[in-house]
Amino acid sequence: MAYAQERQEWSRFFKQAEARGTIIVVDARNMENAVFIHNGQRAEARFSPASTFKIPHSLFALDAHLLHDEFDVIAWDGVSRAIPTWNANQTLRSAMRNSTVWVYEKFAAKLGAQRMQDYLRRIQYGNMRTSGGKPFWIEGDLAISAEEQIAFLRHLYANKLAFPIEHQRLVKDVMINEAGSDWILRAKTGWTGTIGWWVGWVERTDGPVFFALNIDTPGRLADLAKRQEIGRKILASINALPEIY
Repeated sequence: MAYAQERQEWSRFFKQAEARGTIIVVDARNMENAVFIHNGQRAEARFSPASTFKIPHSLFALDAHLLHDEFDVIAWDGVSRAIPTWNANQTLRSAMRNSTVWVYEKFAAKLGAQRMQDYLRRIQYGNMRTSGGKPFWIEGDLAISAEEQIAFLRHLYANKLAFPIEHQRLVKDVMINEAGSDWILRAKTGWTGTIGWWVGWVERTDGPVFFALNIDTPGRLADLAKRQEIGRKILASINALPEIY
């Protein structure tokens, strides 16, 4: 990664939220590729990706023809789960939006351990481990740093991953969170129970702004909103997203 400028002033956003974590922002507007960082040492540390892994996992499922497009229905197994939106048939779009874990557990089972390992190696995703607890991207040994998240996202943005371009474009489409007249936010949250993630990019008319944030979540559910709260304030401070009111 290019030289990263430590943004000391960003520490106030973490302090206001009473959170400990890191964020990397790559501002590629006007082809500048300026790299800004808070807590550079932590940005190099690997953590479980949790549901941010749904981004590459969706590419794997498409490549393996486990589904063909965003309209394919993934049948609910009838098991009642704690999150109400999970208790219904899903599509790729709803599974990404609702972070429906059982859909991706089904994908992983159909892919099998060896094919999953091959896909992880293909994109050099974090430490590429599938061992440990299940699902391996939450409870197991798979781990990735904020720096590595940025590298992966930049390749996806540019359609430079070793997957069909139409699959990369589809995954980027289902990543859309919201949009304004001159910007689109594509992002995914993740949570292991102890670490919370928010990764993605903002597309502006003059170029993209990539970001990868993770924080500790000792308050568990009570801390989850802090991911986007901190990230949005930082992105607004560099005019990548509108101010929060």
